[in-house]
Amino acid sequence: MAREGSVKYLQKAKSEKNDEFYTILADIERELSHYKKHFKNKVILCNCDDPKESNFVKFFSMNFEHFGLKKLIATHYKEANLFTREPPYKLEYTGTKRGKRMPDPNDFMKAMIGTGDFRSAECIELIKQADIVVTNPPFSLFREYVAQLVENGKKFLIVGNWNAITYKRVLQVLA
Repeated sequence: MAREGSVKYLQKAKSEKNDEFYTILADIERELSHYKKHFKNKVILCNCDDPKESNFVKFFSMNFEHFGLKKLIATHYKEANLFTREPPYKLEYTGTKRGKRMPDPNDFMKAMIGTGDFRSAECIELIKQADIVVTNPPFSLFREYVAQLVENGKKFLIVGNWNAITYKRVLQVLA
């Protein structure tokens, strides 16, 4: 259960139709600590998480060895336009910190072909590589996001508004 402060931020982001909501690290630590045995030797995908900003990425990279992860993949979405300077990128991390407590994301970044949209062919290929998807998906695309995970037979742990589980399409997908 998210802390009261993060619930307020979540509700505000939803009401403002702001899909850029970053889950606070304390909430991630509190929730994901219960799943340690499920993550062992797994490829984790955070496909709606900017690797440079995401607390999910921070949590998994700091706890990579502790959880016994096989690989961490995270993708960055960047809407395509004429003024885009930095292309979308993905992080592929296999546990090498090069002597640092936290890995430097720039050491593990690779440019993406498209925009990094979770619906793109490139990102669907990453879903197929993953054992478990862990993220905070865009509010406006929540139903479509869950449907895609179920369609691809993926285990997932996603953060969202409690009301999302009552959406007709989400219930149909999860049934």
